[in-house]
Amino acid sequence: MSAEGKVKLPPLREVIATHGLQASKALGQNFLLDEQLLDRIAAVPGAIDGQPAFEVGPGPGGLTRAILRAGAKLVAVERDRRCLPALAELDAAFPGQLRVLSGDAMAIDARAEAGDGAHIIANLPYNVGTALLIGWLSAPWEPLPWWSTLTLMFQMEVAERIVAQPGTDHYGRLAILSQWRSDARIAMKVHRSAFTPPPKVMSAVVHLTPKAAPDGVQLKHLERLTAAAFGQRRKMLRQSLKGLPGALDALAEIGIDPQRRAETVSVEEFVAVARVLGR
Repeated sequence: MSAEGKVKLPPLREVIATHGLQASKALGQNFLLDEQLLDRIAAVPGAIDGQPAFEVGPGPGGLTRAILRAGAKLVAVERDRRCLPALAELDAAFPGQLRVLSGDAMAIDARAEAGDGAHIIANLPYNVGTALLIGWLSAPWEPLPWWSTLTLMFQMEVAERIVAQPGTDHYGRLAILSQWRSDARIAMKVHRSAFTPPPKVMSAVVHLTPKAAPDGVQLKHLERLTAAAFGQRRKMLRQSLKGLPGALDALAEIGIDPQRRAETVSVEEFVAVARVLGR
């Protein structure tokens, strides 16, 4: 049932004022208050009515409201105990849909709490967003990960690194980790003025949909390969990879010119080299 049909919810600005929820710079908080924008973000993963969802850092509960309005059964993790009373009001407005965990998302087993098939939807705290993403992308693929989709708000620069293509300045390890077994796209850009307080940079919502991992490739080999290649990204591969056993022979086997630089090598080519390294 909608909030309007059960409990009339106050505007988000009123919630923030009532509970004294000024955003904490130490926790990387920037609150979104535009409910139409929040509904658009919650719609990015598609129909989620009756499906499990997981949110990190709900704060005063703006995106939380939107996810609940979309009908999901939501587990939300909040580190800032000041926000818990505001989130409890949402529990009353959407009975049976919301479970709030007080704690650090970096220390919580999201799969155990949210369940397989969960849609992860979050305006991530800036200071832990990339680390959380890497953790979700490093999950076992069996043949898909435990989560169904990722819909995540990042600073624009991080979003561009996730979706970057070869030959661009943003292309690097994060793009490869994101794209080797998922489809990643920027779903929408969000102006800094949409946040309270406004951050210094623009933001974007990134949507990732998992796909089957390539056969015969282990994440550990891909990570070692890309760490070496992009550790000296301006050098030719013959220089940056010479310290990784078997890497130059793998390049030769695949037919990749060792005079190329890492930023020109496609995700598929890195995967092919990692497959040879894992044999």
